Amino acid sequence: MAPPSFTWQLLAGDAAAGPRAGRLTTPHGAVETPAFIPVGTRATVKGVLPETLRAVGAQIVLANTYHLMLRPGTGVVRDLGGLHAVMAWDGPILTDSGGYQVFSLAHRRKVTDEGLTFRSHIDGDALALTPESAVAAQNALGADVIMALDICPPYPCPREEVEEAVRLTVAWAEQCRAAHSRRDQALWGIVQGGVEEDLRRGCAEALVAMDFPGYAIGGVSVGEGHEHLCRVVGWTAPLLPAEKPRYLMGVGEPRDVVAAVAAGVDLFDCVLPTRNGRNASAYTADGMIRLRNERFKADTGPIEAGCDCPACREFSRGAIRHFFQTDEMLGPILVSIHNLRFFTRLFGRLREAIRQGRFHDVVQPLLDRYYQTD
Repeated sequence: MAPPSFTWQLLAGDAAAGPRAGRLTTPHGAVETPAFIPVGTRATVKGVLPETLRAVGAQIVLANTYHLMLRPGTGVVRDLGGLHAVMAWDGPILTDSGGYQVFSLAHRRKVTDEGLTFRSHIDGDALALTPESAVAAQNALGADVIMALDICPPYPCPREEVEEAVRLTVAWAEQCRAAHSRRDQALWGIVQGGVEEDLRRGCAEALVAMDFPGYAIGGVSVGEGHEHLCRVVGWTAPLLPAEKPRYLMGVGEPRDVVAAVAAGVDLFDCVLPTRNGRNASAYTADGMIRLRNERFKADTGPIEAGCDCPACREFSRGAIRHFFQTDEMLGPILVSIHNLRFFTRLFGRLREAIRQGRFHDVVQPLLDRYYQTD
């Protein structure tokens, strides 16, 4: 059952199937959905001030439990006033459980029924993550939305490994639910199952029976490709309660986002806007451009014509290229800001199209233009 301070309200579209616009209300404010969540791995969106995040349209941010457990420690974050104080962000915050990062340490981890044991990528220390400790860590961090510990199988993966991942994900979700006690935080479950439809269904049904206030679709964007992603989301989203928020984890490719919104997903997070920004790759309506290219050396135009972000209002492509070529930190900052604004503008268009009942008419031209050189 959702805490009283958490609600999700349908504003337009079909609550059960198809694109929908809504409003997620949390103790730290509301989020108009569908929405993009910038990733602030270590309690900061790299190079971007909180007021700039607000200015470019960010409504909610994500922080990573695994990294904050290691440095500075979840107890330190708690003693500093929690994530909202550390990040100087007064809006909603979501934390992941840390399980995905441990999953990525394949050669450093061991999985048992009790949880995960692994070695820190920083100093090699032996550490453990259990359903109870994952919840306790997130309770200490103080995010509005926290996630149950799960197992994310890779792709491709033998069916028996996916079955085991689902078994543990369901068992750990129940343990997380029992361990969670903070009424000002909402604990959401995560549906796993790889690209196996029956396993996705079984996992979703088990989690829905636990009555979480929100649900995530995990285990996609791990190498399975666009077509598999569309199928998995298409199977899974309709299995989740129509009256609760749906969150697709780690997905940011525009065609993937549009397909998932079409299936009824409400929230997305991805590192790509800022990671690509730090590498001089900028999103535009006409596709991605690489600002280190020689052709931009004397280009006086903005990154993207018509974009209202600070980078496009005040700096030229040529200037930004110069910053990258000379290793000035302003280059990565500016392109990260632009990329975040690209995503918030994209999601704003999706919300408006849903409200107008014109989603499919609006998104196809956007995709055709973005992928015109594919």
